[in-house]
Parts: sequence; C-alpha cells; structure tokens
Amino acid sequence: MHPVTIAIDGPAGSGKSTVSRRVAAALDGGFLDTGAMYRAVAWACLEDGVDLADREAVADVAATLDLELGTDPAGATVHVRDRDITEDIRTQRISALVSTVATNTLVRPVLQARQREILTATAQERGSCVAEGRDITTVVAPDADVRVLLAASEESRMHRRALELGLEENEANRAAMRDQVLRRDRDDSTVSEFLTATEGVERIDTTDLTVDEVVEAVIALVRSAREEDDADELAPAVTGELPAVSDEDVASAWRAGLDDYDLDDEDLRILSGEDEEQLGAGPVRRLPVLAVVGRPNVGKSTLVNRILGRREAVVEDTPGVTRDRVFYQAEWAGRDFLLVDTGGWEDRVQGIAYRVAEQAEVAVELADAVMFVVDATVGITATDEQLLKVLRRSKRPLVLVANKVDDARAELEAAALWNLGLGEPHVVSALHGRGSGDLLDAALAVLPAEGRGLAPDGGPRRVALVGRPNVGKSSLLNKLAGENRVVVDDVAGTTRDPVDERIELGGKEWTFVDTAGIRRRVLQSQGADFYASLRTRSALERAEVAVVLLEASETVSTQDLKIIDMVLESGRALVLAFNKWDLIDEERRKQLEWEIEKDLAHVAWAPRVNISAQTGRHTDKLVPALETALESWDARIPTARLNAFLGTLVAAHPHPLRGGKQSRILFATQARTRPPRFVIFATGFLEHGYRRFIERRLREDFAFTGSPIEIGVRIREKRRRGR
Repeated sequence: MHPVTIAIDGPAGSGKSTVSRRVAAALDGGFLDTGAMYRAVAWACLEDGVDLADREAVADVAATLDLELGTDPAGATVHVRDRDITEDIRTQRISALVSTVATNTLVRPVLQARQREILTATAQERGSCVAEGRDITTVVAPDADVRVLLAASEESRMHRRALELGLEENEANRAAMRDQVLRRDRDDSTVSEFLTATEGVERIDTTDLTVDEVVEAVIALVRSAREEDDADELAPAVTGELPAVSDEDVASAWRAGLDDYDLDDEDLRILSGEDEEQLGAGPVRRLPVLAVVGRPNVGKSTLVNRILGRREAVVEDTPGVTRDRVFYQAEWAGRDFLLVDTGGWEDRVQGIAYRVAEQAEVAVELADAVMFVVDATVGITATDEQLLKVLRRSKRPLVLVANKVDDARAELEAAALWNLGLGEPHVVSALHGRGSGDLLDAALAVLPAEGRGLAPDGGPRRVALVGRPNVGKSSLLNKLAGENRVVVDDVAGTTRDPVDERIELGGKEWTFVDTAGIRRRVLQSQGADFYASLRTRSALERAEVAVVLLEASETVSTQDLKIIDMVLESGRALVLAFNKWDLIDEERRKQLEWEIEKDLAHVAWAPRVNISAQTGRHTDKLVPALETALESWDARIPTARLNAFLGTLVAAHPHPLRGGKQSRILFATQARTRPPRFVIFATGFLEHGYRRFIERRLREDFAFTGSPIEIGVRIREKRRRGR
C-alpha cells in the first residue's frame, strides 16, 4: 500500500498532539512531534547557557544538536546527548521560552529539513506517519497526502492547556494560560501560517468535538486520500472513449498473445467457458467462524493479531480493554475463515458466576469452533474451569491454547493442562509467534469447510435491516408487515436480538430481520449492548441483502459509514433507505444530496429509496430496489462475453508501466456469484487502482446495481524459450 503522510497544524491547545498520536496509533503508523524539536533546542540552549536572543548561536545549537526523536505514538521519546528529556521539555519554563526559538528564522530551515527526512523515512518504514506542528501543512509537508488544520475557541484552548499542565482554575492560572497560549500564537503567527487553512488544507473546529470524533474525521480523510491516490495513478490511462474493436479481432489477438504463456488444461477450459455450468451460483457459502475465548488478559487479542498478521485488535496489559473490532476475516493455508475476538466481555463481572456463563454462551453461539485460551504461566483458575463447563455444553469443537509459553520451562508447566481432558494443549507464545502455525493447523482440522449459517437454496430471500439505534428499523418492519410485530419505542436500543419475520411483499414472501441498532461505541460497552452488536453481525452474515437505514433529517455520520462498510465486508447486496423523508424541507434535501455525493460516492451503485417508516410513504419502492440488488448479486457474465469486454478495455487502457514493466491481462472468468467474484489471469500484479478501474467499467457495461464486486488476480508466467 502506498505510504501515507498526514500533516496536522493548528494553534496551541487545539488538540494537535493528542489527535495526532491517536490517529497514528489507529493507523499503526509513526508519529512526529515537530514542536518537540523546538522545545529540545530551547532546553539545550538553557543547559549550555546560550542566550536565546543570540539568533546565530541558537541556530548553531539546532544544527549540531545530538537529537534523537522517537516516532512511536505510544511513547514518542525525546533524547538529547543520550539523555531522556521527554518530560523536561514539557515544563512551563520551556513552554514560555519555546516561541523565541520557533520564531528564529535561522533555526526553522534547519529543523524543517530534519522534519521532512523523518516524516518520509517513517512513512516508508511503517506505512504511514502523522506529523504535527507549526508550518507542517504549508512548509514542511505541503505535499502530504492529508493536511488538516485544527481550530478551537480561545477559551477551550486555554482550558485544555491548563488541564494538560494540571493547573487549577483560578485567575492567576488563567492569566498564565492567556500568556502561554494566546501570546504564543500571536508571536508564532509572525513567521508561520497556522491560524487559517490554506488551499487544500481541511479545517476542523474541535471546540465542541470529542477527541474520538476528531480522530474519526481525520481517518476518514486518510481513507479518502488513499482512494484518490489510486485514481490519480490511473489518470493517464483511463481517459477517452473505447475504440470500436470487433469480437473477432479481440479473439484473434488473444490467441496470438497466449502462445507465449504456459496455460494448462484448466486455463483452457476456463477460457473456452466449458466450466461455466459447474461455476453456477449454488447455495450461499458462509465462512466458518473461529472464536477466541478465555478470561481477561490471557493474550486473546495478541493471538488474534498474530493470526491476522497485522495489528487489528487493541492490546493492553489492563484486563478487559476495549477492542477496535470483533469480527476479522483471516486466512491460513489457503482457507478463509472469520475470526472472532471475544476479549473484554468478562470485564466488571468477575465473581458473578452466572454472568460469566451467560456471556460465554452468547459468544460461543456464533462460532463453528472455539479456541480456549489459557495463561500457561498461571494455570487453570476457577474462572477458567467455569468457562470450560459452558464450552463443553455448547458441543462446539474445542482447541486448547496454552499461551505465554516463551521457553522450555513454561512448556513443561503447560503439560499439566492435559488434565483438563481436552487433548493436547497447543503451546504458543502469541507475543513472539512461537507455535502459532501448528495451532492454526489444529484449528483448521476441526473447523468445518462452511459456517453453520449456510442459507437454504430456494427459500424466501433474507433481508437484514441495519442502522444506528432509533433510526426506524422496527417501525419499518411493522409498516411492511401491516401490524405491530416488534416493539417500537422512542428510547434508542429497544431491539436487542435479531427478529426474523416472514412478510409477503410484491407477490412473494421475504424474511426480514430487524437487528439491534449498532451504537457508535458499542464495543466499549458491556453486557446486553455488546452482545446485541455480535448478534447483529451474525444476522447480517445469514442475510442476502442488507437495507441500511439512514435518517434523512440528520447528517450522514461516521457511524453510518462504518455500518455500510460492515455490509460491504460481509459481501451482501446493499440498498440505502433514507427514513423520515417526510420531515425534511427543500433546503435539507439539497444539503443531503451534497452529503451523499461527498460521503457515499463509494456506494453510488447501491439503489436508494426515500421513505417514511412512520407513514408508509414510498415503502412500496423498497421491493423493486431489493429485487434489483439481488438480481445483480446473482448475476453471471459468460466467459466469452467477459473476455470480449476486457479485450476492448485493455486495448484502449493498458495497465500503467511500473519500473519499466507492464502487467498484461491474459483472460478472465467469473468464479462465483453472491457476490460476483471475477478472477483475472495476468502476467503480473495488477495495482489496486487498476482493479478499481476495471470494476467501474464492469458496472458501466453490466450494471451490477446494488451488489459489491470482488476482483482477484492470478499470475501466469511467460513460457521459457527453448522448451
């Protein structure tokens, strides 16, 4: 993936440092505190007795300073001459003097050059880097992928800085903050542009926003920048009209080009379309679910990250820490499966026996097999024994995991776990990766090829109603049914469990599932709300099409986007329903159209209906939208027609040259439906942006309205000469 650089500027107390660290941590990237460099120079000058008014002497200190700047967002340390001064440079004394260094026009070019080097190197090493400080968006990193200016009212900025320094609320401290925050801004603005957003810089007012909301907004910009980067790389190749090329010409060129490549019998059958009957839609395949279960702090999330091969689940030493996500798609030895991290579900209920059992049953209910994780250094505890009884009653295949086995002595201690009667304890060190491969082999041996949620073929089509709490899902279900099937209340979160209801609409029977509203921070909560979210995800996995309800009278939120992304990840067909349409005026409708164009461009292919669940207005339009989405979800393009399409496409827009080489598409086939998945056979890797271009043209030529599209690539080597 293309390394991403993020530059965040703004006045003192606007939240630059906190937001930057949080964004860097969320992206698992690096963090560059440019302000710390100016503070370090000020500290060094004081240590050496250098007069800060002597501009040349201060610049010499900056140029020769032995400065080591950490880029880990969890602990970005500052070392000068092998001494850790991370805390020393945050004192009020340094804060009062740093502007003298920052406004020194001889110092700024010296430090800015070092900042650019660190930013670029860190982004290359860690995949992304967030840099914060003055001039970062205009001078240091004017070409950053994402540039943000944080703003806030003077009162809120002074209040935040006082809290940061641990100062009490009194007039003396307010005067000090006025001097430190407002005067510093005034002084720094004489040599720096950070009070107004220049062209291309996104301004975010943080006055009334939480840190989480600001972080989410920045990450949304990063996501958008990555998509734009893909499109920009293709810009020279994807303009213009397709030339008129006959199918005969395409077929002739194809046969001539394929002579240089090793195509086996399977390739030739695919190319000729002989396998299309065997590649029919068939029943909807569900990925099997593997749950990682255990008491708090046994290393479940570390194990999840090890299996995924990337840092997804949040890991801390504190038991019951909140997780970023619950379901993850994983792969091992060529098999795909869903991994469920149930970490944190026992938080704040220790010692209440029946709650432990209740929560374990809910987590295991969703799984096809279970990894039971035990801390080998502690052994079996009373909580482990209680949880094990529940797992045995579930009759799910169990794999016993003895974690934190870092050496031979711990391996001997883990042998005592044979006494549990679960067979061999698979010894691993999730932190270091020891034994993880053997563990996955054992897990896949008991994990079924398909999940228990395999949808029956030929039954009523299954529709999941998903959305934020109180957006009108239950009201819509009742209106479609023509009677009150489920409880409706103004209190958000009335629905807890998915409710299946068979309803006749448009002359055919449908199964609608009313799910619990997905809260913004549901995974930070415990008990009923937490498990309602798990059941909602499970219901979505068992559905064929999802209707995402959004409230027309409210701005499209980050949470709405997350719910839509969840549907896309599940591979379900998608319909967008804007509820409470009768409550908005013409001005709001224009504003909503702009929001849809800006925030929902990535799902512009989804059918959209504007409804009122309360009055039933336009609910009759829901069935045609569902039928269109499902028709696309089931659609298949014959191999011959698909390759004729690709031939004309590639002739007009070949893959961009990279490093003097050009990947060439040989042929393609549609490997499956529900959702449509295309496999392209090529001579080399096809870049993500080019795949998106192919997807866009597939939609233009073959519609696929309401269905996501998956595109995979398989490499075919060129035949060696002399064979």
